[in-house]
Amino acid sequence: MKVPVNSPLVGKEEIAEVNAVLRAGALTSAANLGGKNVQEFEKLVCSFVKSKYAIAVNSGTAALQAALYALDIKSGDEVLLPSFTFVATANSVISVGAKPVFVDIRRDNYTMDSDDLKKKITKKSRAIIPVHLYGNVAYIDEISEIARKHHISIIEDAAQSMGSTYKGRQTGNLSELGCFSLYAAKVMTSGEGGVIVTSNKKLHEKLLMIRNHGMVHGYDTRILGLNLRLPELNAAIAKVQMKKLPGFLQKREKNAKILTELLSGANVTLPIPRKHEKVNWYLYTIASKIRDKISSELNANDIGATVYYGTPVHKTPYYNQKTKLPNTEWAAKSVLSLPVQPLVTRNNLETIARIINKMT
Repeated sequence: MKVPVNSPLVGKEEIAEVNAVLRAGALTSAANLGGKNVQEFEKLVCSFVKSKYAIAVNSGTAALQAALYALDIKSGDEVLLPSFTFVATANSVISVGAKPVFVDIRRDNYTMDSDDLKKKITKKSRAIIPVHLYGNVAYIDEISEIARKHHISIIEDAAQSMGSTYKGRQTGNLSELGCFSLYAAKVMTSGEGGVIVTSNKKLHEKLLMIRNHGMVHGYDTRILGLNLRLPELNAAIAKVQMKKLPGFLQKREKNAKILTELLSGANVTLPIPRKHEKVNWYLYTIASKIRDKISSELNANDIGATVYYGTPVHKTPYYNQKTKLPNTEWAAKSVLSLPVQPLVTRNNLETIARIINKMT
């Protein structure tokens, strides 16, 4: 596609930092606090997110997995999460031996429905993973109240929401633990990578061990951990991207605003942030009964309109559950994400709007 829905934006600054790492020869570090670039990146994340601690790891999936280990989630435990998400959210739960329990979503912003959440809680429920899907902020007030009532932990899957805030607070910092992805298509990237944020000192110390085979001083494994470390090469890219992030977000917001204005008369459901919510516009997602026709026409005109997620997790061959999630199934048939990433031009947005307005 000539206009991709998302694309990494790397320049000479990232190349220079990577070259510096290659010249120095310290490509990674097994030290408890990580290498120089990892530590610099983590400080930038803390400053942006306003958390006390950040722990860089090698993927968003690893971030979720490490967070589950940190909370001692294990076999026999149930973790509540939406099915309308990328499969990594559920796979991380399976990977620690726990059982994912799928919760339906709201139609207004495709995030976890608190009413359905209440119905799914059992004596085995140990954690809730709300997903800030497409950059939309989950209804964290309601979810947190339910979690407190039942003494259940929250891990925010903030993979897609770096830069999204609610009541002035960054996602990932709305609960005890938040997990971000630094995958190539996100609003900022390290190529592959992830980062966990927390303001809990004990969890921070535990996560440092978990990402490094449970070690503190080398060969002194104290708890179960894995090699979840972020290499210095990736951290070098990430720290430059963090500095560029405000500019990236500003361009996305501008493009989203223009597209919303151009589509104001179209017969589609537009993404409208709710009160107190600021969205990072990772994915500008509409809904329509003729989604597939619109998608095909946009693709034929070199616009990278993309469906996330046409098959909910509970309907994939591996999970194959009969759970009834009506809003999830509606969304899977209706949603379409449109490009508003920083390289999208006014002409591109006008092309998108012209096609959709004509078809609806």
